[in-house]
Amino acid sequence: MPSFANPFSGNIDRKIGKTELIQAIRVDIASELEAIYLYDAHSHATDDPLAKKVLADIRDEEVEHVGELMTLMRYLDPSVADLMTEGEGEVKEMMEELGIKDATIHDVDASVGSLLDE
Repeated sequence: MPSFANPFSGNIDRKIGKTELIQAIRVDIASELEAIYLYDAHSHATDDPLAKKVLADIRDEEVEHVGELMTLMRYLDPSVADLMTEGEGEVKEMMEELGIKDATIHDVDASVGSLLDE
């Protein structure tokens, strides 16, 4: 369950450095992933068509936010981009070994890919 913090405690009276910004973005990514999980669960937990549609739409917007934050992270910390590309390559090798061709894996550097089970 969410733990709402004091909204003013996040205010910083100074500019933060790159290292602190990268750490903050990691927390932002984790928060977006949690929101995706919650909106998806709520969407599946109701039969109300409007609620399902709205919650699924909000969930999908959170997935977009993850993509934006991951792109920003790769910009701020190129070593992250290298590691993500390396990881994607490892999965592609495994897929090739198993004879799996997946149209959802694109030839783009360190794509976030689908976070949804649809």
